[in-house]
Amino acid sequence: MTIAVLPEGFAALEGFVDRWALDGTAERAARRSLSTAEERATFFGAASPLLDAALEHLDTHALGAFSPAEQRLMNLMLSLAHVALAVEIQGPDETKSAPWRDRMRITRSTADRGVQTCSN
Repeated sequence: MTIAVLPEGFAALEGFVDRWALDGTAERAARRSLSTAEERATFFGAASPLLDAALEHLDTHALGAFSPAEQRLMNLMLSLAHVALAVEIQGPDETKSAPWRDRMRITRSTADRGVQTCSN
């Protein structure tokens, strides 16, 4: 029996799990800063069409009751929020904004319940 990396219906995102399904807001912000524009655009292009389906799926479970596959999906969608800012809002100015964003260290957020802090 194979353990699902992501819930059924989200196989198109499995190639992004290792890089983008990160625990913690600081980890996600750091990945955004360290990724290239092409990496962000590729992830955004694959994940954004599945956002509604992912949220609909995740809404069927309590936050603390996700399976490991569902937690990975949730982490991908939280990373998508970071990447969407870079792709949709910042665009070509993302590179200029990254050094300023890195000066504001995120140590925790409400999405990080139970996640160890990260120093980015």
